[in-house]
Amino acid sequence: MNQQQAFVLVEPGLTEVRTIEVPVPGEGEALLRVSQVGFCGGDLNGYRGLFELQEYPNILGHEIGATIEAVGPGVPSDFQPGLRVTVNPYQNCGVCLSCRKGRTNACQDNKTMGVRRPGAMTHYITVPWHKLHSSDKLSLRELALVEPLTVGFHAANRGRVTADDTVAVMGCGIVGMGALAASAYKGATVIAIDIDDDKLTIARKAGAHHTINASTSDLQTELRNLTGGDGPDVIIEAVGQAATYRAAVDAVAYTGRVVYIGYAKQPVEYATGTFVRKEIEILGSRNCLGEFPEVIQYLEAGKFPVSEVISRTVTLDEAGAALAEWSAQPGPIIKMMLDLQEN
Repeated sequence: MNQQQAFVLVEPGLTEVRTIEVPVPGEGEALLRVSQVGFCGGDLNGYRGLFELQEYPNILGHEIGATIEAVGPGVPSDFQPGLRVTVNPYQNCGVCLSCRKGRTNACQDNKTMGVRRPGAMTHYITVPWHKLHSSDKLSLRELALVEPLTVGFHAANRGRVTADDTVAVMGCGIVGMGALAASAYKGATVIAIDIDDDKLTIARKAGAHHTINASTSDLQTELRNLTGGDGPDVIIEAVGQAATYRAAVDAVAYTGRVVYIGYAKQPVEYATGTFVRKEIEILGSRNCLGEFPEVIQYLEAGKFPVSEVISRTVTLDEAGAALAEWSAQPGPIIKMMLDLQEN
């Protein structure tokens, strides 16, 4: 077992399966046998050449469900072979201003697996033990959903969502699903917004109380109707388009909060008087900060429609064609999963 195959994004629009060495765990590291890896929206944008942080060539993948295969010296007894785990895939520098403030998720030199260092779309990887989170209740597939859901949970935490709030979430991909699930989990009234009715149906199962199809309804009118004319207290944008960036500011309540997760692919222009008059807060939300245990506890409670958000499962040999197909028709996909168990 000296060599293995890995799914590599060579350059925009080009992927291949390469043979690489199986790593050996060093001091403080665990060797993981990878089972499930989710494709991220960042992977899609990297494939399209639209993700400014993506480095090429790179092994993709940072949404991981795996089992500890072996450990190196210095790994605590809690992390031993056979344990099912997921991985915090972020690597922070420890010295920049964000890190010094304890906001390591916004590290100025963050290196996420699959983006700025090798990812997990291969059979075996090594990881520092302190990046592992375990659950004896969750399946490997559920563990692979933890990381993308933490991004949505972090956005809800950034927006300081409480049970007193009405929260609108724009975009029902997996990160948006995480944001609306987190808001519902906190007791808020949640409005899910998308242009796909199937996604909106699943959003209700994830906790949304109301849904709006923005392609068939006037978004601003519907939001006013659902909030007694006030607008939502919090709007979480998980689409990444200039139009939704602006729509969030236009629709949010006076003194409300707008949280941006998505990366808009072009500059966004505002009528700045809108957010000055409303005295709203506009907040960025990046990665996660300590939400892994919260999301694991949430999933262990069985509150999330796991099987329904996984739109497609592919093998290593199918991954390149599947990514190209997703790029050509991204709308219906919530989460695409790579299954390495049979490879």
